[in-house]
Amino acid sequence: MTTRAETTAHRGGPSPTGQLALLGAAATAAAPAVARSSSLVRDQALRLAGDLLEADAAAILEANGRDLERASASGLDATALDRLTLSDARLAAMAAGLRQVAQLPDPVGQVVDGWVRPNGLRVRRVRVPLGVVGVIYENRPNVTSDAAGLCLKAGNAVLLRGSSSALASNVAVAERLRAALAHVGLPPGAVGLVTETDRETAVAFMQLRGVIDCLVPRGGSDLIATVRDHATVPYVEDGDGNCHVYVDRAADLEMAEHIVVNAKTQRPGVCNAAETLLVHRDVADAFLPRIAAALAGVELVGDERARAVVPTMGPATTADFATEFLRLRLAVGVVDDVGAAIDHIARFGTGHSEAIVTMDLPTATRFTTEVDAAAVLVNASTRFVDGEELGLGAEIGISTQKLHARGPMGLTALTSVRFVIEGDGQVRR
Repeated sequence: MTTRAETTAHRGGPSPTGQLALLGAAATAAAPAVARSSSLVRDQALRLAGDLLEADAAAILEANGRDLERASASGLDATALDRLTLSDARLAAMAAGLRQVAQLPDPVGQVVDGWVRPNGLRVRRVRVPLGVVGVIYENRPNVTSDAAGLCLKAGNAVLLRGSSSALASNVAVAERLRAALAHVGLPPGAVGLVTETDRETAVAFMQLRGVIDCLVPRGGSDLIATVRDHATVPYVEDGDGNCHVYVDRAADLEMAEHIVVNAKTQRPGVCNAAETLLVHRDVADAFLPRIAAALAGVELVGDERARAVVPTMGPATTADFATEFLRLRLAVGVVDDVGAAIDHIARFGTGHSEAIVTMDLPTATRFTTEVDAAAVLVNASTRFVDGEELGLGAEIGISTQKLHARGPMGLTALTSVRFVIEGDGQVRR
């Protein structure tokens, strides 16, 4: 069965400008109601939305099946299909994510800091919602619930614009979120889903000045480039994840093996998967054959020094070291020391997540001090750079820029601050 939203998207319907105007007006009107609602009501809506995702799993999976059928017919690759696929387990995880966010402390109204001026003015900075958050994303229906849940918890309305490949799934998920809002007395317009999926609508979405207070793009390099070129609203850059693991001369090689295998293979199609392995020259002979055997099934490409140790590796080009593969392919390089590893990361990294495996504290300290990335790990897999894994709840994205938010973006990244100044009749002289 095709939904009304799908029919509109595939056969014309309202113009993109008209649909965006309607959704934008609804979100703008809903934002103040969400902002002033109690945490109790917002949490109730999130828990109910989780319940509806599980109760209506059959209908949501049926919609997802239609998306998968269309995507397979269009030749979507295996990694993208995996991101698109829902299952009972993934729906349960989405529902659990909403309930987990409901349990988190409410950031709205939190006092960041405060002080008293010599003239007696009492100053404090208080967290307030951003207003309307726009999220534009590709393939992943779970982002629909994750992003909406976080935005609502932080007192915001949200406008969602997913990809055409996930349209039926996104519609099905968004309908449950809107039903939950209506049930607790909040305006359903607080969760708006754009069903026009052409590029022109995407660009128009990025230019909803006066509606979207902050735009969060979640997708590949093409989407990020489009945002950079066309967005006229403030945005957070959720960039590529060309992540590295550096195995130092002082590494525990058994630990290093487990970390590298996990970082590359646990889920290769995500932004915090490792794409490059750097190995200190002093342990290359011992570690590279070991890790090559452990990474059976992963295509390894290496520089000349790595291939001298493991000749079965293919040759790595400069482009390989600069690429976010998002599949079972790993670039391998041998470096002289930690300084060379840091230089390599500075040249090829994207500022996402970088890891070192070492038992030497000064080396670890130098790495964490000098590597310029949103997240730097010592003796741990890059796969931990995730909002839920770090205790933030389901993240809305991982920012690779340096303003407003950096790294996994949880609830506080979806708020701003307001100065509240209290006096006793003071006037400025």
